[in-house]
Amino acid sequence: MPIVAGGTAFPYQVRVGGNLVTNIRLSGLTIAKIFTNKITNWNDPAITSDNNGRRLPSIPIIPVVHSEGSGTSAQFTRYLAKRFPSIWRAYSGSSDLTEYYPRKGHQIAQNGPDGVMNFVTSSAANGSIGYNEYSYALGKSWPVAKVENSAGYFTAPDQYNVAVALTQAKINYDKDPSHCKAMGYSPPCYLLQNLDSVYVYGDNRTYPLSSYSYMIIPTASDDSRMTTAKRQTLADFIHYSICEGQAEMGPIGYSPLPVNLVKASFSQVGALKTADPNVDISSTNVSNCHNPTFVPGQPSRNYLAQIAPHPLSCDKLGQGPCTGNEGIVNGNPSGGKPTVSGAKGGRSVVATAPKTGKTTIIAAPGLQPNGLPTADGNTAIVAAPTTLAGRQASNLGGVLTALAVLELLLLVGLPPFVFVRFRARGRRTT
Repeated sequence: MPIVAGGTAFPYQVRVGGNLVTNIRLSGLTIAKIFTNKITNWNDPAITSDNNGRRLPSIPIIPVVHSEGSGTSAQFTRYLAKRFPSIWRAYSGSSDLTEYYPRKGHQIAQNGPDGVMNFVTSSAANGSIGYNEYSYALGKSWPVAKVENSAGYFTAPDQYNVAVALTQAKINYDKDPSHCKAMGYSPPCYLLQNLDSVYVYGDNRTYPLSSYSYMIIPTASDDSRMTTAKRQTLADFIHYSICEGQAEMGPIGYSPLPVNLVKASFSQVGALKTADPNVDISSTNVSNCHNPTFVPGQPSRNYLAQIAPHPLSCDKLGQGPCTGNEGIVNGNPSGGKPTVSGAKGGRSVVATAPKTGKTTIIAAPGLQPNGLPTADGNTAIVAAPTTLAGRQASNLGGVLTALAVLELLLLVGLPPFVFVRFRARGRRTT
């Protein structure tokens, strides 16, 4: 049964002068060539073109793949097989997806999403790029590449872009397992997804590598491991997960299920009652399901997809790139609109001092990492560790961050109306 939506993201580490670059953009073709060893250096003309002529230094690319059987590998290789079949076939020897990525050449294999992220973020991994569910990069406040969609915009895998993309997913509602092979599936295939139309959707708000994740539930009536209490607990947990629990998904890097899959998941919960009539599933219905993708009483309306913000002009092919986290919206809607996230229009300086005091991110228009103006006036991003760590130092760290940013503003003569935001003991202050 579907449990959540999300995007396959591409976290990377590219440092210039010791500073982490946070605004790299990549087309699907460039990504395909990177992970099939056809593009091997960050100064490759294809990467320069994706980033509107901004050339990165000569740094060897280290592709980081999963060593284990991975659903993320399956999703990524399906995208490669469908969108770039000749490149994928020449590399893998197969026209199909695979859960086990065929590592070759200088690629690095790591076990699990944490292993991939730990390598990409390590001090010895300058030049690396991996693939993972977006939540793992977001959890580390780590940059991911914006990926070009069919509308010519580079977008991030936030919950809104994923929700828009997956309006084009085709879900199999045929429960007859004998029909699976004709549809290109192995049985059972009820509720499995076909993402071909997602990859090429022309809406400029779409993230092309969007998909659903699934959970497996035990439905056999003679399963000796299951009891009425266990089935009831599972049914209650699923109800929470696909209703109220979906509100937790966006802020941690996933995207809530739309109403059609909520209903389909409810039908799967019904299999628990079929296995044991004592299981109570009377509350599993859309009318009391508080899921952020639809408004109560209007379940046919995909709320997130309708209010999804359009990308900024600096995310368009031939323009930008944006300075970093502009246009990436991970917060849930507030007042009928998406929560604004990131700097906008190159006019804001955003300083974030997390509760742990570990990282300060400064985005200032027209600055180099050393604080001097750039030659072409384009924006550079500075990412540097703070000298203070721990909860007790978080307030002071935030204040020092704000003062440091204001000092930079005075230095380069930025506009007078600049917003500085930081966290102090978990509270956001403006």
